[in-house]
Amino acid sequence: MRDTDAIKEHLIPENLPARYINITYANEADIINVALFGMTAKEWRDKHPDAKGNIRDAAGLVQLIVLANLENLNAEFIKAGLSQPEQLKRLHDTAVSQIRSIANTASVKRLEKRFDKE
Repeated sequence: MRDTDAIKEHLIPENLPARYINITYANEADIINVALFGMTAKEWRDKHPDAKGNIRDAAGLVQLIVLANLENLNAEFIKAGLSQPEQLKRLHDTAVSQIRSIANTASVKRLEKRFDKE
């Protein structure tokens, strides 16, 4: 199950106005942003006012790999009913562990060379 599907099925009540639905998605995205990048999307925009795109557009290859993993993991956390503080703690612990293990693998180093050329 994708993160957005889990949010829709487990966190958004029926008949919730659209403006509140968007807030729910943004809050869940920011849990992952804080776990991985150490800041919310707004905090990143405030620090990088001239940057094109968003915090995730500025991510490196290893961060993008971990991000995809965190999104899937967070979907499971949402389904399990974990609180946001518990989601954040588990996601952050996972992000740190995965960055350490993924960053130094030979296959990722080869991909980074290709990624940097583009």
